[in-house]
Amino acid sequence: MYAIVEIAGQQFKVEKDQQIFVHRLEGKEGSKVNFDKVLLTSDGKKVEVGAPAVKGVSVSAKIVEHLKGDKVIVFKKKRRKGYKVKNGHRQAMSKIQIEAIGASKAAPKAAAKKEEAPKAEAKAETKASTAKTATKKPAAKKTATKASSAKTTAKKSTSTAKKTSTTKAKPAAKKAPAAKKTSTTKAKSTGTKKSDDKKK
Repeated sequence: MYAIVEIAGQQFKVEKDQQIFVHRLEGKEGSKVNFDKVLLTSDGKKVEVGAPAVKGVSVSAKIVEHLKGDKVIVFKKKRRKGYKVKNGHRQAMSKIQIEAIGASKAAPKAAAKKEEAPKAEAKAETKASTAKTATKKPAAKKTATKASSAKTTAKKSTSTAKKTSTTKAKPAAKKAPAAKKTSTTKAKSTGTKKSDDKKK
């Protein structure tokens, strides 16, 4: 039996008791690790392909040791520019041994989730009913706000009417003194005429 499993961002074809090198894993040497992202399994007769992972299947392994990979030289050069850079790199790796390929411990949890699903649906229905009742209450508030807005518009109209009446009354008051001024000017002009007659 073999499986294709994703480990630390890389895909490996693994079998039982096989040793492989992967990117550095968290955990001490000798500790056990499980990988749930199994993309394909085969027992020689039946091939099961996941979409994207096969449900209920995991690969268990043991960390044998932590080590560094072979040295890799990284050399960069730009000709006619006088640019040369040489670096070395050793990748941190872990050596693991595959112990078993089979059903994962997450399968019983999935069954428990299925049992909890009807309870969640009932809770959702109760929430929906409470939401409906809550939406009915704001309708009364809307009518109250409409009535208050109508009152404010009525107050505004009355205040504007008062303002217009006061503005009309003011010019009439100003015109009355103007008439008096004209009468005084006429009297003065007549007085000058009388003085002229006397002189004559």
